[in-house]
Parts: sequence; structure tokens; C-alpha cells
Amino acid sequence: MTVLTLKRWNLSIGDQQPLVVIAGLNVIEDLDLALSTARHLKAVCADLGLPYVFKASYDKANRSSIKSYRGPGLEKGLAILAEVKSRVDVPIATDIHTPEECEPVAAVADLVQIPAFLCRQTDLVVAAARATHAAGGLLHVKKGQFLAPWDCRNILDKIAEAAGARDFTILCERGNSFGYNNLIVDMLGIGEMKKLGAPVTIDATHAVQLPGADPRTGGASTGGRRDGVSVIAKAAVAAGADGVFLEFHPDPDKALCDPLSCLPLDGAADLLRTLKGIHAAAN
Repeated sequence: MTVLTLKRWNLSIGDQQPLVVIAGLNVIEDLDLALSTARHLKAVCADLGLPYVFKASYDKANRSSIKSYRGPGLEKGLAILAEVKSRVDVPIATDIHTPEECEPVAAVADLVQIPAFLCRQTDLVVAAARATHAAGGLLHVKKGQFLAPWDCRNILDKIAEAAGARDFTILCERGNSFGYNNLIVDMLGIGEMKKLGAPVTIDATHAVQLPGADPRTGGASTGGRRDGVSVIAKAAVAAGADGVFLEFHPDPDKALCDPLSCLPLDGAADLLRTLKGIHAAAN
């Protein structure tokens, strides 16, 4: 399998490389919170010797309710991410939703992320592939909740044809729909995705979601099982995941988006220390 590298950050992901940590906030709430979260997680990862990418979304386009908080939007959100990148000196990961967003996002983000529900949107995949490759970044594609692991080959083929290269794409496992309002993660799928020649990460945060099943809002928002995040992360790293995607908040119950799935920020060090040990044992 190809080892992918962000040369400007000396960060590599793939076989025999350190476990990559993509972590931060579900959505940008304000600059101060983004800065403090990035600084905390960067320090934790530096102490553990783990490569780190700060993640936060400028827009959460897939919401259960039209009233749900979505974020500051493209222009203001990218300005905040650029500020975090400059002041904290960290690479940035964020989501895109339309082809028009790809070029401005690729100019700021080092890891351009395609959400799971959009992974088969050909126009978006093509635009993201071209913009990300031209900017020298990596593409992080979440496998749809409706796809088998081996079906990700079609995504990689689209990217290769659009950009003339496929060795800048990371695939991300985040669970499959299982009946109503539930997701499961098939740990054997991680190995199947790696057979396609791409590094694979685990989005343990969104894998514990209960879509449209937050009891506090009568189904107007997504529920979650916060205690399951660490379980899925540990299992996936043991199964061969090359990186982990995690969302934190200093006060998870007050997070403006998906509070039931994010972890307390002060628990990051213990969890990442454990995941590093599992990764070392598995490799």
C-alpha cells in the first residue's frame, strides 16, 4: 500500500507509519474555542509523538432539522481555520459539500474531506480531486453508510481519472446503516478497504450516532452513544486503521452540534495514549 505524505508538514499515513490523529471540533463555534482546542490536542499529540491534524467544519450541511446549528459558513469559517493554521501551526481538515467550495477549501485545508452521504456525488468527487491534487493536499473520503467496503474502488477510480492520480486519497470508515436509527461498524471492512491500496481511518465519533434519534428533541436531531467512541476507536486500530478521526469539546453536553457523540477534551490524552499502544501492538 502506498504511504501518503503531506510534505509541508512532514506527516505520513499508511503501513508502518505512526497513527495519525485527525481531531478537533464537530463544527466551528468561535475562534477562541477553535484555537484552544487545537492547541490542547496538538500538545497531547506532540507529547505522544503522534502526527496531528486539526479538524472543524465551517458548515454542517446534513442536519436533521432546519433549526440545527450549522456553523459560521464558508467565508467566515475558512478565515477562522486559516487563523488556527497560522497561529497554532497545524494542518487543517474540513468538509466540503458542493463543487464550488472545493478550490477555496483546498487553498486552506491540507486534508479535504468528502462527507459520507456525498461520497458518490460524481461532480463533487471530481471537483474535490482536482482542487486537492492541484493544491498538494490529501483527500479524505468517508465511506457512505450505504456502501460495502469494496465498493470504495469506484470512488478511487473516479478520483484517479479526474486528477490523474489516486495516491493522495485516504478512505474513512464510519459505520453502516443497520435498521432504523442505528449504525454498526464491520471491523473486517477496514482490511477490505486497505486492499484497495488506500490508507484507512476510523471516524469513531460519527460511528456511534443514532441518526434522527435524540430523545431530547423528539427526533429533531441525531442521538449518540458517547461511551462507545473509545470502544470503536480501539477495535478499529486493532483491526488495522492507519488513523483515527475524533471530535472533542471542553463541555460536550453544551456542544452546538452532535453533543451526544463528542468526547470531553480533558480525556484526549488517556484515549490517544491507549490507541498508540494498540497501534504499536497491531503493527
